This record gives sequence, structure tokens and C-alpha cells, in this order.
Amino acid sequence: MKEWKVKNSFISLIQGDITELETDAIVNAANANLILGGGVAGAIRAKGGSTIQEECNKIGSTYIGGAVITTGGKLNAKYVIHAVGPRMGEGNEDEKLKNATFNSLKLMDEYKLKTIAFPAISTGIFGYPIEKCAKIMISTTKGYLQGNTQIEEVFFCLYTSQDYDVFEKELK
Repeated sequence: MKEWKVKNSFISLIQGDITELETDAIVNAANANLILGGGVAGAIRAKGGSTIQEECNKIGSTYIGGAVITTGGKLNAKYVIHAVGPRMGEGNEDEKLKNATFNSLKLMDEYKLKTIAFPAISTGIFGYPIEKCAKIMISTTKGYLQGNTQIEEVFFCLYTSQDYDVFEKELK
């Protein structure tokens, strides 16, 4: 694991399975209807149990670029933040990804949470390029951590070594 200091916080990179992490919150790369389908969401549903989907059903939906929070069910993480990233080709994708990242971090402060782990939002089935994802998510996070926040550590948890390398290159 590598880490970089930003003001009073750290940004860290981990290669592995986000559903295994013991953080205050992990981020689910969600769809606007908050249906836990495949990819990261499917893994969260499988390991976290039905409670998470039931809580999502009560919330109903959110907008692209938005984020909502549920408990972590049976996961090691206390909460799941469901951030809705853009589908490639729908328009204004960069701004929507920036908003999904920012709104996730904002929920951390609202709930007074200290540690969060993000996947590479929108890079799976939504087709967003990993290089652009790393650039936007990291710059948004660094900007947020420069402000007034009690967040202690932001992890970017990348499933493949190739994705890890892209994020590491962007952080350097």
C-alpha cells in the first residue's frame, strides 16, 4: 500500500477487493435506480446481504453524480455510499464523475466518518476510461481534502494491477 499526504489527510492505494476492507465506508459504483446488479455492486450485495438492497429500495433513486448512504450490512465497512457515475457517451461525463466523487466525500463529513474506500467509478460496464477516471477522482479528492474536513484517509481500491498502476501514475 502506498500513501500520499494531503493537508491533514492521506490518500492511499490498495490493490484488492473493496468488499473486504475495514473502513467507515466503501463506495458502490451505483446506478441511478440503486439496484445492486453486477460488478462492485454485485459483490457488495453478495457479501453484505439483502439489508443493503432493502435500504436502497427505501431511498428509491438518486441522480447521476449523486450519492446516498446505507449501512454496510454484513460487510466489514460500517456504511456503503452509493455513488452514481456516468455512462460513457451520455454527455458531460467528466462533471458527473467529479460530482459523484465530491458528493461521496461530502456524505463522509455529514456522517462524521473518517475512512473511505473508492473503486474506479464508471470504468466497468459504464465504459469510462480508467485514465480519465483516475485524473478526475484524484484531483477532486485532493481538492476536497484541502478544505475543512475530518476525513483521515481516502483509499482507492483497485481490483487489477493495471488499474492500480494508472492511479499510482496519476498520484505521482
